[in-house]
Amino acid sequence: MLADIIKYLACPVCAREMWSAGDTLRCAEGHAYDVAKQGYVSLLVGSRTPGTADSAAMVAARAEFLGTGHYAPLADALAESVRLRIVGANGREDDAFRRDRFSALPDAAAEKAYRSAAVARGAGTARQDADHAPEPVIVDAGAGTGYYLAAVLRAVDRGIGMAFDVSKHAVRRAARAHPRAGAFVADVWRPLPIRDGVADVVIDVFAPRNGPEFRRVLRPGGAVMVVTPAQAHLSPLVQELGLLSVDEEKERRLARSLEGFDETERRTVEFDLELSPDEIAGVVGMGPSAWHTEATELTERISSFLSRFAVKKREKVTAKAAFHLSIFEASPRSRAVP
Repeated sequence: MLADIIKYLACPVCAREMWSAGDTLRCAEGHAYDVAKQGYVSLLVGSRTPGTADSAAMVAARAEFLGTGHYAPLADALAESVRLRIVGANGREDDAFRRDRFSALPDAAAEKAYRSAAVARGAGTARQDADHAPEPVIVDAGAGTGYYLAAVLRAVDRGIGMAFDVSKHAVRRAARAHPRAGAFVADVWRPLPIRDGVADVVIDVFAPRNGPEFRRVLRPGGAVMVVTPAQAHLSPLVQELGLLSVDEEKERRLARSLEGFDETERRTVEFDLELSPDEIAGVVGMGPSAWHTEATELTERISSFLSRFAVKKREKVTAKAAFHLSIFEASPRSRAVP
């Protein structure tokens, strides 16, 4: 699948286009990036991995928990939202649907930019009708194990996914998440190694948000879909275990991080979780509290909680999952690529 994705990449050093040379990606300036045996490519500039990268233990906890299907309702909601952005009622993208579902292209210049992007994406000629539309491109910024991107690609019959995460441990798993996905080590806080105006949708699930870069890589009419925890998420575990909670400033930080975008739609996704003691440890271990609390202390808190409520090893504890799924589109005054 990597061969189908290279045309959308940009060298992280010089921003030139890239091509495949055996087990290496190269650009015209001579920069080269090896394809790992697990199928991913590190496009991280510099020799040091940022301290925000998830450890192997955190990634393993996330993969095990997600593998149980507890967050499947969230993955399904995100996948359906992306599908509705990309395909019409007849199962394919067309101009009428694009103008209805996306913010209408504002003028002839924007339409020309859209069609130019289609050509650059390998369409061969400017798009004349929906049957010859270029493949949808979904970018997952901070993809983790690729769990949510895989759900999206299963919902969208055509198209490819590009998973970016700063953790090589996560990207190794993301490389195997779906046959139409490519996985890359990259820091979302830095310029993304993606060409201008090629992404139909950027998804961001519990990850950093780089608003200027999201605007740059999105095509006209594209959207950013952001998932954040709601105030009620993981109650009563947050209170009982002393976990980090959603603070009142989170909404303001979200808006600031996506300056130049308008939030055009929001929905709340809520469902109950029935968690075993091991699964409680898993959901805690993959969350932000794992960064700010020693593992031994978290283990002690969980054990104390289970003892207080006399929860046995095979018994379940009910907790609430609560998320905001928000759709952002470029503001009319800032739709032009900066």
